[in-house]
Amino acid sequence: MNDAERFFAQSYAEARAKFTAAAEAGGLEVHARIHPLVGRDGEVLAMDVARFGAADARALLVVTSACHGAEGYCGSGVQNALLADAHFHAEAKAAGVAVLYVHALNPYGFSWIRRTTQENVDLNRNWQDFDHHAKLPANAGYDELARHVVPPTWPPAPDNEAVIAAFAQKHGDRALQAALSQGQYTHPEGLFFGGHRPTWSRQTLTHVLEEHGQRCARIGWIDVHTGLGPSGHGERIFADRNDPVALARARAWWARDGATVTSMYDGSSASAELTGLLYNAAYLHCPQAEYTGIAIEYGTRPMAEVMTALRADQWLYNHPEAGAEQRAAIKRQMRDAFYVDTPQWKQQVVEQGVLVARQAVEGLAGG
Repeated sequence: MNDAERFFAQSYAEARAKFTAAAEAGGLEVHARIHPLVGRDGEVLAMDVARFGAADARALLVVTSACHGAEGYCGSGVQNALLADAHFHAEAKAAGVAVLYVHALNPYGFSWIRRTTQENVDLNRNWQDFDHHAKLPANAGYDELARHVVPPTWPPAPDNEAVIAAFAQKHGDRALQAALSQGQYTHPEGLFFGGHRPTWSRQTLTHVLEEHGQRCARIGWIDVHTGLGPSGHGERIFADRNDPVALARARAWWARDGATVTSMYDGSSASAELTGLLYNAAYLHCPQAEYTGIAIEYGTRPMAEVMTALRADQWLYNHPEAGAEQRAAIKRQMRDAFYVDTPQWKQQVVEQGVLVARQAVEGLAGG
């Protein structure tokens, strides 16, 4: 076992136990926000929160995992590595930076190996203004492809795949990616559904941010994701409004030593331009703070394989009558799409995750 291996788990329950143990070993209290449902193995589900540093710190670094549940294997590993890094905490303390670890934003998806919440909502598309009947973003591309993206049978029929291929040929692969992933609000049993109301995860994170994020002047946020890009590479994706000043600040923090900070707004990111993103939480609930954030997106498998796994899993969700063998195969496919269970991949994840956290502390200290 290499040094990084010990930070990673084989299930949500194990990941939660490791996070709790790592936090307590560092002298931190863990506060659990209990989920109303139970996990795949009957275990308690929770969004767990641990804070290092003073309650009135002027600068706060937020590190979150499992926004997309099945991606939590990776994010939990990064959090556990940081919790075990006394040098990192010493640097944060010396800089006057508090660190807020929020483990498993979407514990349901983590446990059940789904990307979505129990409401079948993509939490990273759920940050819309649902209260004032604002018009939700339209997605004509997804509307056109919806019944082919999640077909009535799995595996999909050849004519079904031909429709998707024809869309890509006509509009381009990037347009297909955008149609599928940017977020949609009209197909509740489809992919990347942003919901019609705040999810449990959004409501719970709101309370966490109101408790921990309203006394600081500066917030840095690292949200850990997987599934896009070359295997093991952590793309640093600007996670903010299309604001050149904020982008320049993010690049001053993280675009160093040969690394870059990409943006979905200028096409430099592997991600399409998305809607209803998590970063909106900082503006909604910590408006007094200057916010600087990235999503670190670790590559796993080729994009076509990841999308096939997501389509299969959504079909499975829509067809609970599916047989045990097919269910198990799809769940293995999902896990492999978002978690590369090898020592080399885990080492790459930890090295990059710790580095961006240290850079964030330095950036917050200099603000």
